[in-house]
Amino acid sequence: MTIITEALKYSAAGDELHGHLAYDDAISGERPGVLIIHEWWGLNDYMRERAAQIAGLGYAALALDMYGEGKVGSSADEAGALMTTVLNDMDTGTARLQAGFDALAGHSLVDKARVGAMGYCFGGAMVLHMARIGMPLQAVVSFHGSLGSFHKPAPGEVKAKILVCHGADDSLVPTEDIENFKSEMKEAQADMEFIAYEGALHGFTSREADANGAQFGLPLAYDETADRESWQAMEALFDHVF
Repeated sequence: MTIITEALKYSAAGDELHGHLAYDDAISGERPGVLIIHEWWGLNDYMRERAAQIAGLGYAALALDMYGEGKVGSSADEAGALMTTVLNDMDTGTARLQAGFDALAGHSLVDKARVGAMGYCFGGAMVLHMARIGMPLQAVVSFHGSLGSFHKPAPGEVKAKILVCHGADDSLVPTEDIENFKSEMKEAQADMEFIAYEGALHGFTSREADANGAQFGLPLAYDETADRESWQAMEALFDHVF
């Protein structure tokens, strides 16, 4: 196994986006592709680490840049401002998601008929949005992601299988959002699995969550069990659909 990583620049609506591609050079020919969408911090080393892990499973991984020009927040205020800019203009956000999909699906390493997406926190909301609007993904996985909706799908509109990995003690995701999400998915006749990990808080997959929570006064914490089990659930789903 030889994991190759490289910058991959693409654009949406005139904005230059700085993605990060990872793949196993020991594999020949086309393989499934997986989009990875970052937390509110931006495309940082954590997302690059996850891209390498996905590449190690035999997929081509593209970590997207949702903020443009590779911007990354160095504080909770900066990250929140970057995220809010996207959330307040989801036409642009959707264009960036589509551009990222096109960049990966159109890559010579990727079988465009086998593409999935996974996202963390803000990125979880983004991959769920991709599923809601019917993008041609085989599966999407949200890790401690926001569940609020920018688009209510019609029955049959959701094409992707959906896996939501949620911290049962995540105080940043309102109970009302969970109930509304489940109802929305049922009405859309979506193929959805919702797993709540007992005792897990927001950010449970990130080893930096405890330090970030302490530094910025946020209810975040790493949970080794939830991290491991959610990753295994994601692997099983991708194995099934690919």
